[in-house]
Amino acid sequence: MYIPTIGLEIHVELRTNTKMFCQCKNATEETGPNVNVCPICLAHPGALPVANRAAIESVIRLGYALHGKIAERSHFDRKSYFYPDLPKGYQISQYEAPLVSGGMLKDVRITRVHLEEDTARLAHVNGDTLVDYNRAGVPLMELVTEPDIKNAEEATAFAKELQLILRYLRISDADMEKGQMRVEANISVSKKSGELGTKVEVKNLNSFRAVHDAIKHELERQEALLESGGKVIQETRGWDDKNGVTKSQRSKESAHDYRYFPEPDLPEMDLSELDLPALKESVPELPEEKRSRLVSSYGISREDAEVLITDKPFADYFEQAVSELKEYEPKADTQTLYNYLTSDLQGIIKEKSISISDVKILPPHLARLVAFIAQGKLSSRLAKDMLPKMFETGIDPEELMKDSGVAIISDEKKLKEIVLDIIEKNPKVVEDYKKGKGNALQFLIGQGMAKTKGQADPAKLQELLKKELS
Repeated sequence: MYIPTIGLEIHVELRTNTKMFCQCKNATEETGPNVNVCPICLAHPGALPVANRAAIESVIRLGYALHGKIAERSHFDRKSYFYPDLPKGYQISQYEAPLVSGGMLKDVRITRVHLEEDTARLAHVNGDTLVDYNRAGVPLMELVTEPDIKNAEEATAFAKELQLILRYLRISDADMEKGQMRVEANISVSKKSGELGTKVEVKNLNSFRAVHDAIKHELERQEALLESGGKVIQETRGWDDKNGVTKSQRSKESAHDYRYFPEPDLPEMDLSELDLPALKESVPELPEEKRSRLVSSYGISREDAEVLITDKPFADYFEQAVSELKEYEPKADTQTLYNYLTSDLQGIIKEKSISISDVKILPPHLARLVAFIAQGKLSSRLAKDMLPKMFETGIDPEELMKDSGVAIISDEKKLKEIVLDIIEKNPKVVEDYKKGKGNALQFLIGQGMAKTKGQADPAKLQELLKKELS
């Protein structure tokens, strides 16, 4: 029985207007290659860097969100290595004095959170390798965990929760498909508790599925290797998503291989010069706090809350709509509103490939629609039919009802005529009902709803059918 030990290193491109050490625009996708570049990010001789204050403040805000310790003083270091995507031959990073130390997320201890600059991007075209320096110098945050993670599921859950926090803080979109969040896993196995095995770093984890599958595969590979009498070597391996295996890339470097030393072109930072109380105060309600509050305040399940918190604007829309619903109809069911939002409206949103912020249906409009159902002014069927019209026009449901003449038919005389017609036209179903077949009644109710295009009051329709059939 082998005991797994897993730690993560997660790189995140920060959402700032400019790059980490120059005034070039922080935009890697809007333009062609090598557009957002200057002598500083291209490493021309004599070009001097200036640290991006917004990036520093972003990392400090994350530190507060993770309950970490903010450094009193910090500085940048040079991390030397040679690779085509690194224009200077070294990377400006942090080693001895990270901005944030410690912290906790999902019972995993955080070792450090620090800042560095991103590298350029390599493109392999027709046997040639091209370099795009738009990404060179983009603010890159690195978060390192302690080796507290025990399996692939825990690692994936940690990465997902961190992504949510980054989005709630609005410091990064953390889109893994776009390379804005990149995960590396340090993995080892041992037969003795508390004893670490030989560590292997796995790179190229650009999706949550890749994080899960790569860690699971690497644990199995190491265990099988040790069982067969082999030896795990310290190395860096890449994840081959197509074949579902890790592949050796190079031997793993140690800290001394990078020849770290303080960056001479940047002064030491005294973080007390920043407005730290204001940065701490700016941390919003975070995903875990929001989960608990949604469950306790609105009576929805934790699973339903999870659907909402994965998209903060979506959760905000829900809360605004619920607030309006209680004004219109205090007895209305919050769960009904949740269902219309996450099923019917969300279905249209996905079909149109837009976000909740682009929807013309305002939260009060959805609330009014659900209130009308609770008040018996609309049936569920009518409400579902009305939702696409509201989506297209942005018109309040009450106005739509007036314009189209849509309303619940509750007049007993009108409904009795409909009921008698249905009974006359469905003698076999009537006979089945009298023999005790319960679904026969539901069929007859369905016929009545269809005949009235969903406008019949279903409760009264059922009551009259039972009365006439008896």
